[in-house]
Amino acid sequence: MIGAFGIVVPAHNEEKLLASCLGALKNAAKQGGVPPVRVLVVADSCADATADVARQHGVDVVEVNVRSAGGARAEGFKSLLESGEVDVEDLWLATTDADSVVPDHWLLHQMRMEAEGYDAFVGTVVVDDWSEHSAETKRRYARRYIARDGHPHVHGANLGLSARALLTVGGFPPLSLAEDHALVAALIEHNFQICRSATAPVTTSARRDWRAPDGFGALLNSMDEPAWGRVLRLHS
Repeated sequence: MIGAFGIVVPAHNEEKLLASCLGALKNAAKQGGVPPVRVLVVADSCADATADVARQHGVDVVEVNVRSAGGARAEGFKSLLESGEVDVEDLWLATTDADSVVPDHWLLHQMRMEAEGYDAFVGTVVVDDWSEHSAETKRRYARRYIARDGHPHVHGANLGLSARALLTVGGFPPLSLAEDHALVAALIEHNFQICRSATAPVTTSARRDWRAPDGFGALLNSMDEPAWGRVLRLHS
């Protein structure tokens, strides 16, 4: 049974979008039956008011200079685990992105998955604003993305796992690319039970000025008309 949640939000120059992210997390934490929630924003190499925005919303802040979402997540989870505020056996850890908005039932859903015997939760994402991309890109994405239970996707914007599982695999991998995939691979290697659910999708940004190299934003840009054409020519 989950006795407390620890949520890590890596953020690099996210003063414009962070408030929406934190507001959604607050709503999720206020749902009936949700145990105490600690949100930790990891302000990574920020040159704007990201850390100030986080503090104004009453959440804890760690400032780092790793220039990597994976490294920032790793620092955040390490900080939560070393705080000693909650017994590791009762702690459930989760993460989302600063440009993303979780649904109100996000934490409740993870509680249900943990109660069913799962050690980790791997969720899906949805995009509600395609204005920076073409209609064809949106169609290509819809054809490619599998938004159902048992899906194959991994998103740092929608992950959760027990603290015990994270410690067993050696912590969150501080990688600059695909750190979320590396974590899930390590969980599989250690035979942890993973719930790949589409029941609590996180709304994420389709902006072109994405932060993570080869992350979700890069995937969408690769589907845009000019880039897609180059890919086709290279493989024809």
